[in-house]
Amino acid sequence: MGGTTILAFAFVAFIGIATPGPTVLLALTNGSRHGIRRALAGMAGAVLSDFVLIGAVALGLGALLAASEFWFTVVKWLGAVYLAFLGVTLLRSKGTLDVSLDKDAPAVTTSAIFLKSFLVAATNPKGYLFFSAFLPQFIDLGLPQAPQYAALAVVFASVDFVVMLGYALLGSQAARFLKHSGAVWLERICGGALLALAGSLAFYRRAAN
Repeated sequence: MGGTTILAFAFVAFIGIATPGPTVLLALTNGSRHGIRRALAGMAGAVLSDFVLIGAVALGLGALLAASEFWFTVVKWLGAVYLAFLGVTLLRSKGTLDVSLDKDAPAVTTSAIFLKSFLVAATNPKGYLFFSAFLPQFIDLGLPQAPQYAALAVVFASVDFVVMLGYALLGSQAARFLKHSGAVWLERICGGALLALAGSLAFYRRAAN
């Protein structure tokens, strides 16, 4: 796999990742609510999901979801329900930008932040279908495929981490200037966006064969 292929893949991956989606919205809210250090746990969860999704596609799970209406529907509704749950949670938030500083708020562990970001990506069937269509364009069938998938996974996860870090930094900086009412609206906007994504996922259909 040549350097030109890697650069092209990284560029296309950056465009796709930078477009606001569930994981970058979570990075934004994690940065605003918990600060960069704790938001790193969510980024780690999202990065792990990148490896899981690409590994699953390499093993044929993406093709299974594309071929099976039943399993596609199962994964789709798991993802839609979880996104809706997160969206409603943010809509009901009272604008606590750092729950670790709020004595009345329940503690949020780094493992919970990690798991939340991981599940958001891992239960999204769009991710599996996207990688199933996207990754083969950069795979040389004349060479061993496992090392190529591994290389693409590392590149994608690296780009994903950089983009999420940027969103988390944006959220962290915004938290310093927002008053309480501004914090409420920031979280409600993100919650509404997650609900909209949940709705789009619920109505999403796999391509007919």
